[in-house]
Amino acid sequence: MSSMTQTVQSSTTIQEPSTTAYCASPLPDHTQLPDKDGSFVKNYQEPPQADLLTHTITPLLEQLHPDGNYCLGRDCGIYWRLPEYPESLEKGAVAPDWFYVPHVPTTIDGQVRRSFVMWKETIEPVIALEFVSGNGEEERDKTPVKGKFWIYERAIQIPFYGIYEVNKAQIEMYQLVNGRYQKMTPNQRGHYPITPLKVELGIWQGEYQNQFFPWLRWWDAEGNLLLTSQESTQQERQRAEQERQRADRLAEQLRALGIEPED
Repeated sequence: MSSMTQTVQSSTTIQEPSTTAYCASPLPDHTQLPDKDGSFVKNYQEPPQADLLTHTITPLLEQLHPDGNYCLGRDCGIYWRLPEYPESLEKGAVAPDWFYVPHVPTTIDGQVRRSFVMWKETIEPVIALEFVSGNGEEERDKTPVKGKFWIYERAIQIPFYGIYEVNKAQIEMYQLVNGRYQKMTPNQRGHYPITPLKVELGIWQGEYQNQFFPWLRWWDAEGNLLLTSQESTQQERQRAEQERQRADRLAEQLRALGIEPED
């Protein structure tokens, strides 16, 4: 049983649920729980932001997990408690805009995951990120049982939690220390080290998917930006062009000395 499940079960603010009104199984799995709550993405920047985070870190995750056992969630429910009837089942879930879970398969018994159910898992997410669309109150809400901040910190106990505000061009990062979130201080590059992934997280100003914003992006531990495939291709072209120009200059120097360079 994960430490988060133990926390939820031992919390005095959460009563042991009566599950018979919902289903015959005492603890439902991902196939028995709702995978949507009727909400929708609030702005056009959020989907490409999640794309950017996912696409640039995937090569690194493939190195860290050669067996393929890891999950990336985007607006996918994390069920951390089973509500009391007649409270809706969705009230027992929280859906980060982006999160990463190591050492778990992408499917369960051959089925695509509909949600991440804590009482059926043995490990918690390592990092959860929220993209602020409003004033940030929802993402910083510490109300017991209901607030996102409280749930990530006290119930699920996710080691790293980030609140990204595109309008302010900032990311506010927290790390779990002795069961409580402590606000992180950026390093000399202005980035936040996410040590389990051996990467840094920070703000990059530029264009992605035809939108110019201060994007949330990954860097490696040496401060090198993790590139998109398009950026990698462009970088290779620039290197090839620089090499061609270097060769042309060398050929001109040889000709000036009366030496005809070989093709």
